[in-house]
Amino acid sequence: MLRLLNLELQKLLLNRTSKTLIFVSFILPFFVILLSSLKINVFGFFTLELGELGIFNFPIIWHLTTFFASQFKFFFAIVVVSMIGNEYSNKTIKQNLIDGLSKKEFILSKFYAIVFFSLISTVIIGLISFCIGLYYSSYNEASIIFSEIEFLFAYLVKLIGFFSLCLFLGMLVKRSAFALAFLFIIFIAEWIVFGLISWQSDVAFASKIQNVFPLKSMYNLIEQPFQRIAMSKFPNKGELIYDYAVHLHELAIVIGWTALFVFLSFRLLKNRDL
Repeated sequence: MLRLLNLELQKLLLNRTSKTLIFVSFILPFFVILLSSLKINVFGFFTLELGELGIFNFPIIWHLTTFFASQFKFFFAIVVVSMIGNEYSNKTIKQNLIDGLSKKEFILSKFYAIVFFSLISTVIIGLISFCIGLYYSSYNEASIIFSEIEFLFAYLVKLIGFFSLCLFLGMLVKRSAFALAFLFIIFIAEWIVFGLISWQSDVAFASKIQNVFPLKSMYNLIEQPFQRIAMSKFPNKGELIYDYAVHLHELAIVIGWTALFVFLSFRLLKNRDL
């Protein structure tokens, strides 16, 4: 595993574009710190400081930071599809196979790189969340601090699942731009199918079907935290209540898609004439 990972890291870090995008994808999550220190002047009457509103208290901080950080995943998605596109355009994929790398090892090297960078991103977000929470939170009990740390695991699974989809699309179309365009097509297709099912039956049933789709299931791992923040400020408003927890069945769906995308990537490479 380490040999394959080291091989892939050398390819990525020797490419200036990939190295820049990787750097940017790791730097962007630090903007969450800027969000915590943001002060908004409301028409000169008073200053609203987000850090003093309680939204960075434990355990909600785990939910908030992982949700915002997951919005930056598209930068590393460009790296994933580019590392496949470059293999085909530079003919290095054929050279790797000639030099003794099996097709299975080739796909695994890409997947190990995805897991590696996803782990680094998760650790960074975890440290940022912990530091912001310690600074702003009113709670310092360990049971409260770590009570919803499962959002970090959901964040990790979400990244690996999304990048595995990008890996499959990169293998499918061989071109970075087309692979990214396919992401948008899949997003649109999921909503079209949702609309057709809801038109034929009902919205509740259509939502259950949509929740199994790749992009929707990945989004469901970490629901938006805004409604939860509103709930904490207006606890008597029952209409604000919603299910924001991380569920095992949602994790299982994304893990299942991840395994399928990696397998399909291997099958594409195995059956393709290089």
